[in-house]
Amino acid sequence: MSRPTRALVDLAALRHNAQLARSLAPAARLLAVVKSDGYGHGAVEVARALHAHADALGVACIEEAQVLRAAGLRAPVLLMEGVFEPAELAIAARENFWLVVENTRQIEWLERTRSSVPIGVWIKIDTGMSRLGFAPRELGAVRARLAAIPSVAPGIVVATHLACADEPDHALTRAQLERLAQATAGSDAQLSIANSPALLAWPPARTGWSRVGYMLYGGSPFAHTDPLTAGLQPVMTLESVILSLRDLAPGDSAGYGATWTAHRPTRLATVPIGYSDGYPRSAANGTPVLVGGHRATLAGRVSMDMLMVDVSEVPDVHPGMPVQLWGPQLGVDTVAAHCGTIGYELMVRVSPRVPRVYRS
Repeated sequence: MSRPTRALVDLAALRHNAQLARSLAPAARLLAVVKSDGYGHGAVEVARALHAHADALGVACIEEAQVLRAAGLRAPVLLMEGVFEPAELAIAARENFWLVVENTRQIEWLERTRSSVPIGVWIKIDTGMSRLGFAPRELGAVRARLAAIPSVAPGIVVATHLACADEPDHALTRAQLERLAQATAGSDAQLSIANSPALLAWPPARTGWSRVGYMLYGGSPFAHTDPLTAGLQPVMTLESVILSLRDLAPGDSAGYGATWTAHRPTRLATVPIGYSDGYPRSAANGTPVLVGGHRATLAGRVSMDMLMVDVSEVPDVHPGMPVQLWGPQLGVDTVAAHCGTIGYELMVRVSPRVPRVYRS
């Protein structure tokens, strides 16, 4: 029998979330973000499942894009940070990889390339994220310069990234939208503004291309409960089983550093999953876990391959009983809040040694 820790990936839920994203902006095209191995779900399997639902795929770098091509996936792929050296341009042209262009050096590389196959280009405009992109005042000159390059395909997209879209009615988001509107006034450029929270909460951002990541995987991009996310379905279930049980008396401690102490007669379950599997060591005592469908709590520090759970209130508890670390009955965002992080990080950090099991 193999180790019972695994990640179930519900591809039907993934497709449901993609359909929800499309319904919010039916006139827009959909770029499905599958960077970081599909947010930990498996980029190839995710991309295959979304072939009829997404117009293009988004990755962080050319290495991630090449994995998709090696698997036989032919959809256009956007390199969301562009190329890091000129040699990547020939690969991009050959493989139909689109490029984000966010600095002058990348433009110069394109000007020097002699590709016979035009390359799709997205211009990144920095409207307030202060991370990548040209200033809004530079857009006209940058767009004209790129349009004059023979190796750049027609239909240049203008994109920006919203820093605070996950906070409805945030002043910076309103300012960013206004800056982009001013920069593109009178232009016929295709726009890409909406990431997951913007698509859900900011109707003015639903234009041109939607770049959807976290909501595809069923996570809520908002820190608060929001009815806009009620229709999302969790895609990943991280699960294991009880390996062992033991009874502790009041005053007994558990785990490295003895950071947890029993205050009553307590039954602890040991579960074979730990930080080497991606379950965070930062998870605090009291972090929720589902055992046989019943709420239980983490007890003691997470170790490399195991963790312990207080199952004193779980009826008929026994070795082999199923344990859900997060999933449909226990949201990843709820767990993340107890770990001082966000659900995005928990998903992408699930280790390759955890088997992914796909359900259609």
